[in-house]
Amino acid sequence: MKLIVALGNPGPRYEVTRHNIGWLALDYCKDAWKTSGDTIKNDAEITQFEWKGEKVLLVKPLTFMNLSGKAVAPLYRFYRCEPTDLIVLQDELDLEPYQFKIKKGGGTAGHNGLKSIEASIGTADFARFRLGIGHPRKLNLRLDVADFVLSRFSQQECDEWANVFVDVKKGLELALEGNLVQAMNQLNASTKDKKQG
Repeated sequence: MKLIVALGNPGPRYEVTRHNIGWLALDYCKDAWKTSGDTIKNDAEITQFEWKGEKVLLVKPLTFMNLSGKAVAPLYRFYRCEPTDLIVLQDELDLEPYQFKIKKGGGTAGHNGLKSIEASIGTADFARFRLGIGHPRKLNLRLDVADFVLSRFSQQECDEWANVFVDVKKGLELALEGNLVQAMNQLNASTKDKKQG
C-alpha cells in the first residue's frame, strides 16, 4: 500500500490558505484521477484507489498540521509500509511561490507537520513534494510566518497553482510506478524557474 499524505488544516477557515496547498494539490489529483468514496477514519479523510495495479491511499490528516503524525502513523503501521511507500505533499517557505521540488529524506526546515510525521513513524526517509509559498520576509510582506501561512490565496494565485498541479500529478504517477528518481530529475529541473508573477 502506498500512502500519499497531503498536509493541511481542516475546516472552511483554512480551505485556500497557503498552509493547505498540499490539500489543494491532492484535490486536483483526485479530480483528475476521478477517485470516489472518501471515508473518515483514524483522524483522517481517506480515499483508496489503484494506479496501474498499485493500491494507494490518499490521506488528509484531520488533526491539524502540528499533529499530522497522529493520523499518519496508524495507517503506516497497519499497512506495514516502508519509507519508500510514503509521499507527503507540503507547503515550503524556502521555495519561491509556484516552485515545486521533490526531495527524499532530509530535514524538516521547521515544518511542524513533517516533524510530527517523522516523530510518529520513526524515520525521515520518505519523499516530500515541496510546494513553494515563499517567505513573507523575502516577499516584502509585513506578516509573521504564522499569519502568512494561514493567509488565503487570491483567485489569480489559485489559477497559477493549477498549472503547477499538473506537474505534481505527473510526479506522483511516476513515483507510484517506482520512478521517484526520474520524477526528481524531470520535474525539479522543469519547475526551477517558476516564480510569482
